[in-house]
Amino acid sequence: MRNAFAKEITRLAKTSPKLVLLSGDIGNRLFDDFKSIPTSNFLNCGIAEANMMGVAAGLAMSGLKPIIYTITPFTTTRCFEQIRVDACYHNVPVIIVGTGSGLSYASLGPTHHSLEDFAIFRALPNITILAPSDSVELKKCLNEALKLDSPVYIRIGKKGEEILTKEATPLKIGKSVNYKYGDKVCLIGTGTIMSEVMKAADLLESKGVSTCVEGFHTIKPLDKKSLERLFSLFDVISVIEEHSSIGGLFGAISEWRALEDDLYSTKILSFGTKDEFMHEVGSQQYARELNGIDALSIFNKTFKTYQKRYKE
Repeated sequence: MRNAFAKEITRLAKTSPKLVLLSGDIGNRLFDDFKSIPTSNFLNCGIAEANMMGVAAGLAMSGLKPIIYTITPFTTTRCFEQIRVDACYHNVPVIIVGTGSGLSYASLGPTHHSLEDFAIFRALPNITILAPSDSVELKKCLNEALKLDSPVYIRIGKKGEEILTKEATPLKIGKSVNYKYGDKVCLIGTGTIMSEVMKAADLLESKGVSTCVEGFHTIKPLDKKSLERLFSLFDVISVIEEHSSIGGLFGAISEWRALEDDLYSTKILSFGTKDEFMHEVGSQQYARELNGIDALSIFNKTFKTYQKRYKE
């Protein structure tokens, strides 16, 4: 995804002289093509992410379109105060891109995991939260984000993500996307974990369970109309995210449901990371399996719940 981001921002810079890219001392070679454009604006702010955020907010106040880019924990939790006060309080159009999100850097340990970013940003006024599933959706999210006049957080993966979305599929912020139609159970996913969600859907189908898959690339604002439709159609809905089970997409959906006056009897399942630091190191897939957010774990729990509800 980071390569797709570099290519798209380079394309945009050719016709957008107000666009400014700020990096936290990563991706220097990644952005060589961007920097070769005579009218491009690139600032390597070094390993000083809080300062970078303040600079970006100042640029936005001056009428420019800044985009900050670095590894997710360092562009979110490390400079949270500056995001809250400089960007969100002043409601300026800063785009915050976090790369290697979730468990992408599982091999580097908890310092490089980003499993609480949805939760902390959801509590901030004025900010839009986007989590594209692949490089195709990323490009669409970036273009839509640039149209807004307020802060945006885009949570992306690292590299090698499976392409699940089509170029022709329209994307609208705050509107979910259907990946697969079905009428027995529904899997709701967000971000790069969508590849596991699709595999889980195939496993359910192999057991004769018609499975709907809905992608929520927008965490905030939440697509309440789609939720109303899905909760009125399905008895079992699983929510899958490569994020803590606390405060993320499942939390947002649960909060919405709690305000609906018990209109729905749907059984909702949460698939998120555990409420603990992960001290084991390994591949992203290994980390997903440990946290029960891999395709097989999603299938097993959803299928058992479906069987129980069906018998009832």
